[in-house]
Amino acid sequence: MEIPINSNSSGMRQKMFLDSETILKFFLGTDDKIDTLIKCKGTEIEMLTYDYNLYEALGSLKPYDEFKMNRLIKFLEVVDIISYRKNRNADKPILRDERVEALRAIALNKDKIQNSAKDDNKDSN
Repeated sequence: MEIPINSNSSGMRQKMFLDSETILKFFLGTDDKIDTLIKCKGTEIEMLTYDYNLYEALGSLKPYDEFKMNRLIKFLEVVDIISYRKNRNADKPILRDERVEALRAIALNKDKIQNSAKDDNKDSN
């Protein structure tokens, strides 16, 4: 989920940090809000993320996902990428299968809810 870093009350641009789940939702196209935010980015919001969050999101994509390269290109155009290693003074954790499954469950949750509702409607007909 995106996290506001500071407000826009003093005329400064609002900063928003994008975590791995939010980035994956954008890549998979499962969240209209983040989709619009990134595609139609205005000048009043500065979006940033760690390279580690981008790594986690890209590493969580599966070959059968409908990932479109233009989403990555747009993401790189509007989001500032910050070095995890330099800012946290720590090595990047290794992306494990458990983390991939957790990220995918969060990113695809909306679709699973909609699909189960459609299946329930089919069963009742």
